[in-house]
Amino acid sequence: MSTPKRPIRVRVLMEPRNGASYEDILALALATERAGFDAFFRSDHLLGGDPDNPEYKPTDCWTTLGGLARDTSRVRLGALMTASTFRAPGLLATIVASVDDMSGGRAELGIGAAWYTREHAAFGLPFPPVGERFDRLEEQLAVITGLWHADPEQGFSFDGQHYQVTDNRTPPRVRQHPHPPIIIGGGGPRRTPALAARYAAEFNAAYGGDPKERFERFGRACEAIGRDPADARLSGVLPVAIGSTAAEIDRRAEIVGSPMLRDAAVIGPPGALTDHIAELATAGADTVYLHIFDIHDLDHIALIGAEVLPALSGR
Repeated sequence: MSTPKRPIRVRVLMEPRNGASYEDILALALATERAGFDAFFRSDHLLGGDPDNPEYKPTDCWTTLGGLARDTSRVRLGALMTASTFRAPGLLATIVASVDDMSGGRAELGIGAAWYTREHAAFGLPFPPVGERFDRLEEQLAVITGLWHADPEQGFSFDGQHYQVTDNRTPPRVRQHPHPPIIIGGGGPRRTPALAARYAAEFNAAYGGDPKERFERFGRACEAIGRDPADARLSGVLPVAIGSTAAEIDRRAEIVGSPMLRDAAVIGPPGALTDHIAELATAGADTVYLHIFDIHDLDHIALIGAEVLPALSGR
C-alpha cells in the first residue's frame, strides 16, 4: 500500500491509569486543542489495567465526550474503541448523534467487540463468547447506520438474531453528512477487516503486528465488496513517552503501562516520535493516535505539539 497523499493527522488518545474526574479530562482535552492536535479521543473503560486498584475513578466515555462537546471548540471527539457490549445499538446511535449535535459536527464513533472480561464482571455487563460478540457488533453497525440514514416518514426496522428495531419514525439526527465517521480496527484477520470494509470511514491497525499487513488485509476486504480502499482513512496507535531531557524521558517512560504497551511505545526525544510517525505513514497510515497515560502531564502534550507537529507538516 502506497504512502497516503492526505496530510497526516495526529490525535491524542487518553488512557488514565487511575481513572479521572471530568475536570482532569477537560484539562487534557483543552491542552490537546491548544497544542494544535487534530482530535481528542478517550478509551471506553470502566476499569484500569489493575482491576483491584482502589484509586481508579471510572467515568462513562460518552457522557464525558458530551461535556467536551460544549467545553472545547475545535478538536474532533471520539472513543477508541467504544465497547459494543456496554450499550444497545439504538441508544448508542442516539448518544453519538447527541454528541455530534452538541459539538457542531465533531463526533466520531470508534467501536469494537470489547475484550476486558473482568471489567464486565465488575459492572454486571454481559460478556458473550467472542464469536457472538462479533455477531452482535455486526448487527449493531447495521442498526446504528440504519437509524442514522433513516427517513422518518418511512421508518426504520431491523429484525436480527440479537437486536430488533420496530418501525422507528423518530430516528436520531446527526450533524455530519452522511453521518459521524465510524472507526473499526484491530489485528483480526477476517471479521474485523470485513466489518471495517462495510461500515468504517477509518481502519485502525491498533498495536503490535505489522500495520502494513493489516492495512493490506483491509484493502483486500474492500476490494472483495467493490469498495475503493483509497476512500478510507488508515490509522495506527503509538504509546508515547517523549521528553527533551533524559530525566524527562525516564520519568514518562515509567508511567507507560504493561510490557506489551512498552514494547509498542515510542520512548525518547521528539525526533524519535517524528521518525516513528513517518514510518507509519510509509506503511500507509494517514492518522496516528498518541496514547497518553499520565493525564496530568500537560507539558508532555505541549512538548509534542511544539516539537513534533511542526516537523511533520514539513515532511
